[in-house]
Amino acid sequence: MKPSRIIPYYYKSSGAFDCEDITVTTLVTGNRFQVFSRLVSTYQGPISATVHIASTPIEHRDILLNALHELYTSNPHMSTYVDIHLVLDPFERQFNLWRNIARFYAETDYVMMLDVDFALCTDFRARILQSEEVMGRLREGLMALVVPAFEFVRQKDGLNASSFPTDKKELLGLVKEGKIDMFHKSWKPGHGSTDFERYYASSPGQVYRVSTYQYSYEPYVIFKREGTPWCDERFIGYGANKAACLFELYISGVSFYVLSDDFLIHQSHTYAEQVRKQERKYNAKVYATFREEICLKYLTRYFLDGSLDTKRGHNVQEECHKIPGVTKLASQLLTRLDKWKQTAG
Repeated sequence: MKPSRIIPYYYKSSGAFDCEDITVTTLVTGNRFQVFSRLVSTYQGPISATVHIASTPIEHRDILLNALHELYTSNPHMSTYVDIHLVLDPFERQFNLWRNIARFYAETDYVMMLDVDFALCTDFRARILQSEEVMGRLREGLMALVVPAFEFVRQKDGLNASSFPTDKKELLGLVKEGKIDMFHKSWKPGHGSTDFERYYASSPGQVYRVSTYQYSYEPYVIFKREGTPWCDERFIGYGANKAACLFELYISGVSFYVLSDDFLIHQSHTYAEQVRKQERKYNAKVYATFREEICLKYLTRYFLDGSLDTKRGHNVQEECHKIPGVTKLASQLLTRLDKWKQTAG
């Protein structure tokens, strides 16, 4: 097998953006070109997108490259706001590799990790950039802002993004009518930590901390690009890939805060359920080992640099004791490291 061919800036935007802007980073495959175009026209801000196209068969590859060119040249917002980074290879669903590419080539200090099939319903970007308090905390690098995610209860109601609500009052009306609910309500660990009851009751302008983080939490977040962990690329296929990105982000000391005025809504599409089931089963095993590894990594790092008992070390201590075996192993490791430090000193 040949390695992946990565072509940064296959298309380069002409826009100039302040370094303290927010770049939406996303992943695009050939069946998501149209929702991507809508995202670009809605956001009208910097976007860094990894586009994956299978390298074989050649005829299919060329059809998609031509479709990508048509997409980019037919929407005037594309050339102004969007950098396209092309990945050509036969490997499907390398989601974390694609996320890292989009983030690596983002040209602003802050990024949003977003799935392309979510509609941006509110102007969270302006709200964040205009808040000195929020921007100050983003600069510190220990805050990730959550934009709550929703979906229509009936899939057919989520096909037309132009009909989606655009303010919280309208959203709450649809929630009350039972037409909209939290995204993937059937899998509450994925978004339940957002605490939707608190979100519904929150006052305008409120930003509240996620108080019940758990390791399957995978919200859509805005955070500082530099100094925060990258997504682990051992996760290939469906299941745990985004949760792993956010687990390490959280363990590294970054806490999640919910924007109470803003929201996203999923644009309905079908899923490859059989493939998802198989890949999730495999990735669940990888994720269990990964979490142990990440806990020991940051317990060791923060113990050695003296930050374990600071604000930065709070999350790793709070979360990692929940993993069976890690507490005992970490205690033994830290005892040995303490003796080593005393000897070295």
